[in-house]
Amino acid sequence: MADVQCCFPPKNRDRLSSMTDGIPKNRYRILVVDDEKDIVQTIKGNLELDGYEVLTAFNGKIGLHIAKTSRPDLVILDLNLPDIDGIKACEIMRREFDFPIVMLTARDGVADKVLGLECGADDYMVKPFNFLELSARIKSIFKRVERSLVKNFYKHNDLTIDFKSRSVSIDGNSVKLTKTEYELLELFVSYPGEVLSREFIQQQIWRDSQLYQTSRAVDVHVQRLRKKIESEVETSKYIVTVAGVGYKFQTG
Repeated sequence: MADVQCCFPPKNRDRLSSMTDGIPKNRYRILVVDDEKDIVQTIKGNLELDGYEVLTAFNGKIGLHIAKTSRPDLVILDLNLPDIDGIKACEIMRREFDFPIVMLTARDGVADKVLGLECGADDYMVKPFNFLELSARIKSIFKRVERSLVKNFYKHNDLTIDFKSRSVSIDGNSVKLTKTEYELLELFVSYPGEVLSREFIQQQIWRDSQLYQTSRAVDVHVQRLRKKIESEVETSKYIVTVAGVGYKFQTG
């Protein structure tokens, strides 16, 4: 059995304050499809502590049936299922639904990762994995979904972002960003006021790339982004450095 290195987060006052009769309000529904029951139960327990409603299936056919009848907000799908290949199941889901899909697998080859993403998966994690990383990726996906549903534009001070056209302007003047710079900015505004570690930024922007495995790479790209959107780089009003940790998008 593949090991899942999970850490059960303690219950806290913030989570309890968002509940009514012990049930979180407006919670997302997540479907976990994996034939390894111990892994499913561990992921389910952790996700429920995070406030999600969790559905489970131990093979592809049942997973597809639940996806069609219950319409989850996100699916965690194992690549190696006993009845239907995970790639095939992903392709079927993607043809019929637009919910995000996170692929799980014990395979660590580049070809397998590419195949998983090409079949329609939004993200890809290799077993064994730490639940905190899975949780962070799920939250990031939902933040992007929430933003796209609520609005196509983001405006703060003189900064404007058009998410549909992926264009950025400062005080009405267009700013040309590289793909990486735009994705960095999009990530920062998805977590307003929250401190993002360099490790988290690496996972979200480059994930499996072997080219950006040092925190220095993050710093270099952040500095380049700052030069394009900040009037004074030394006294940043948007992207603030948090010493020893990472960066924060300042909204106050």
